[in-house]
Amino acid sequence: MENSTQTPAFTLPVQISFGHCDPAGIVFYPNYFRWFDRCFHTFLLDRAGGHRKLCGDLGARGIGLMDVGANFPSPALDGDMMELQMTLLDWGRKTLKLGYRGLIGDRTVVEGFELRGLFVERDGRMRAGDMDALRAVLEP
Repeated sequence: MENSTQTPAFTLPVQISFGHCDPAGIVFYPNYFRWFDRCFHTFLLDRAGGHRKLCGDLGARGIGLMDVGANFPSPALDGDMMELQMTLLDWGRKTLKLGYRGLIGDRTVVEGFELRGLFVERDGRMRAGDMDALRAVLEP
C-alpha cells in the first residue's frame, strides 16, 4: 500500500492477546479495523483534546468513516507486540485519507486505509464539511 514510505503522524503500540485471535491462533481480521479506529481517536486525543472537543471546536457532528480497507501480508499471533503506524496520506476538499501499517519488529502484518469526512449539519441535514479547519489542527 502507499503509506509504507511516509513518516507516521502517530504510532500506537498494540499488545496482541489470546482474545484477539481466531481458532487458528492468528489475529481475527476485524480487530485490525478496531485498532485503526482506536489509533485515529488516540491521535485526536493527543493532538486536539479528543473527538468530542475537536468537533465542538469545529462546529461538526463527527469525523466519520466513509471507506476502509486492508490487506494482511503476514499473521500476528497471541503475545506479539504490534506497532501500528498512522500516516496522513491525502487531504481532499471534503475527505482525509489515513494510512495504517502494523509492524511486529520489521515484519508488516497489516496495511490499510481509512477515508474520513468531517460531518456538519446544515439545513437540517448531515453534509460533508470543508477539511481546511481540521487540517489546520491536525497537521504539524
